[in-house]
Amino acid sequence: MKDYDIIRRPLNTEKTTLQKELFNQVSFEVDRQANRMEIKDAVERIFNTKVQTVRTIQMKGKVKRRGKVLGKRRDWKKAIVRLMPGQRIDFFEGV
Repeated sequence: MKDYDIIRRPLNTEKTTLQKELFNQVSFEVDRQANRMEIKDAVERIFNTKVQTVRTIQMKGKVKRRGKVLGKRRDWKKAIVRLMPGQRIDFFEGV
């Protein structure tokens, strides 16, 4: 699996912004079959940083309704990556 197949997208919410500022943690949506070591290696190569720890969570898709039709969003995997002190990843930083 290639690095860009493992890391799907960064997650940008109020909670992840707080984690980034307080604990130097960044959250990603990752491939469901990827393990912690693959995620660590992919983040280090893509963003040229050092990773301290990786925690993963299997997120269940929400059940949604549209009138009588009942559907479900897809399940996905979240990775919370703690960077080494002094390391940063800036996604949405302005000039």
